[in-house]
Amino acid sequence: MKRQNGISLVGLIVVLAVLGFLGVLAMKIIPTYTEYRAIQNAIVTAKNTGGSVLEMQKSFDANATAGYISSINSRDLMFEKVDGQTEISFAYEKKIPLVGPASLLLEYEGTTAKGGAKPVKTE
Repeated sequence: MKRQNGISLVGLIVVLAVLGFLGVLAMKIIPTYTEYRAIQNAIVTAKNTGGSVLEMQKSFDANATAGYISSINSRDLMFEKVDGQTEISFAYEKKIPLVGPASLLLEYEGTTAKGGAKPVKTE
């Protein structure tokens, strides 16, 4: 007798459950990453406006409103003078509830500094 090849019903259910879980996880993570990229673009735009720290904060707030940024605001940004230029950096955490007491913690940080120097975290 020839032996049949393929996946069993139980195997198919397990594979579909894992794919479903990964799909739900991706649907929860992708919006937070999209917001992170919007914040990165907003701080670059704010830096390019030049001027004072207050003007850069106003520019960031305008971009935050247009880009639906809700995780941080201009008061959460860190400004530092490096080689005569003002560099802007940020750091924040995003907690995504999964199932019951389990959750996923994502730590985002970014800067306008060349070389991507890490921002100083405020505790």
